[in-house]
Amino acid sequence: MKKTHIVILVLVAAAVCIIVSMFGDFSTYETFSSAAKEPGKQYHVIGFLEKDKAMEYDPVKDPNHFSFFVKDKAGNVSKVIFNGAKPTDIERSEQIVMTGYVENGTFRCNKIQMKCPSKYKKDQVVVGNG
Repeated sequence: MKKTHIVILVLVAAAVCIIVSMFGDFSTYETFSSAAKEPGKQYHVIGFLEKDKAMEYDPVKDPNHFSFFVKDKAGNVSKVIFNGAKPTDIERSEQIVMTGYVENGTFRCNKIQMKCPSKYKKDQVVVGNG
């Protein structure tokens, strides 16, 4: 192989590494326990709404505070606080994908994506205020 070919291959590999590191957020779904190991770091957690536990939302008192409980794929249940309005039809969602971080044992969520049960209905995404 010629030296120029080797140099070109090294440059292409370096360019691919730079592009992936700049644009790629290839994070996987985590559980509440793995997110709790690094408090403050953003994670994506997927789970199911715990319908038998209380949801707190009072739009008169604070329209940007909604708390509820979610069971993740590993079976861990955690309280979730979302800094935004209660998403419409959250009770009917099959799964909930949340982006946020753990703080004092509670998952602080800033984005919720609800997986709807119907294949004809689009997933709903709700973004919080902080």
